[in-house]
Amino acid sequence: MKTGTLRRRSRANGGQGKYAPSRCLMAKAPCSGASRIVSPPRCWPVPATSCRADPKYSCVRPQGVTASTFNMQRLMTMELSLSVRVAESVLNKEEANRSMEHLADLAREIGYSAMCMRASQAGIKSPLEQITAVRKVLDDRGLPVSMITGDIPIPANDEHAPDALRNITPYLDLAELLDADLIRIGMKTEEDIAWARWASDEADERDIRLAHQSHTRSLFETVEESVSVLKQVGRENFGIIYEPANLDLCGQDYGPETIKRFEPWLFNVYLQNHRLNPKGSMTLNTWVRGPAPHDPVPLQETGGIDFPIIMRTLEEIGYEGYVTVHQAFAELMEPEDAARQSYEYLTSIADF
Repeated sequence: MKTGTLRRRSRANGGQGKYAPSRCLMAKAPCSGASRIVSPPRCWPVPATSCRADPKYSCVRPQGVTASTFNMQRLMTMELSLSVRVAESVLNKEEANRSMEHLADLAREIGYSAMCMRASQAGIKSPLEQITAVRKVLDDRGLPVSMITGDIPIPANDEHAPDALRNITPYLDLAELLDADLIRIGMKTEEDIAWARWASDEADERDIRLAHQSHTRSLFETVEESVSVLKQVGRENFGIIYEPANLDLCGQDYGPETIKRFEPWLFNVYLQNHRLNPKGSMTLNTWVRGPAPHDPVPLQETGGIDFPIIMRTLEEIGYEGYVTVHQAFAELMEPEDAARQSYEYLTSIADF
């Protein structure tokens, strides 16, 4: 592992403390998108059915190994995660149009390494039986949870989005039930900064991280304010989910310089695509520049977000974490086609 990578993780994940990864090497397996741990003693023999790439090594998390431990040991490279968002409508984020079993089977078949969980499938208000059922579905398929979003107000980005910071305990409980170590939160006002510190401290006691997505109508609309808030929160387990499309809607440079500025706090990467268009089919409001009309398009469509340069920059800075397909494709294509086409495109432009 490069020393530069270790320095990056030192700032983002607590250096050589509990958020730092073990020193293990990764080797690409023959099949696209899969990887195996090759540095003993972190080589877990598994049945051939557990790994498409190599029957001798595990591409999945063994039983008894926690998500945080497994992720830190295996994420010596970027890994692709599929968000359950792909099976939600564009505007209604409460209901899923595919079952968890179907999405997990799809992700495993295609080659995704993890799934990003949202309240449409399992949230803080879900019955315990539903949460444990989701956990079993994922465990049975060897899919860790890359991150959770525990309620509807956070992705809806409404006035209640910051409420989680004032009572983070149920979200931490949900993360532990799903064996996840990263929670998405929401922030709207300066007052939320102090609450983010408090919530981060409680999360730290349980080895869980918090992160805010680059998002319209939040404290993370602009690059400058995002960096300022990250510094003001000042907690090793508090970071950012880099999302170039939302930065673009806010008129921000989402390219290499921004990625490098976010790099000390970079916990996750979310990807969706659009083309800015004054007569676009959708309009989202922003604080920094008012209405932002645009047309959602598949990830592989040109004329929108420049994903090749994003991937190159992530590789250059040594980013070792999840890249999550996050777009709601309901108006464009079926979730199955969206998941497969996004995977094929991203693995064609980056080394996953």
